[in-house]
Amino acid sequence: MSFFKIILYTFLIYVAYRFVFNFVIPIYRATRQMKKGFREMNGRMNEHMRQQQEQFTPQEQSQKPGQKEDDYIEFEEIK
Repeated sequence: MSFFKIILYTFLIYVAYRFVFNFVIPIYRATRQMKKGFREMNGRMNEHMRQQQEQFTPQEQSQKPGQKEDDYIEFEEIK
């Protein structure tokens, strides 16, 4: 091998090393962190929606003692 081939291969290995460690790995880490953040936010939103649904579900209405479910008050319109 000639001296220039050794320098060329060394330079290419150096460029590949810099590319992997300064570009590929940080992009991978940032992507993984963003996915984790979205999953957490989605979980919090689902929990919040579940709490809102539980809050607005109609609860059994307490009836006054002495009234039956079928009872109703009749009224007539007065003119």
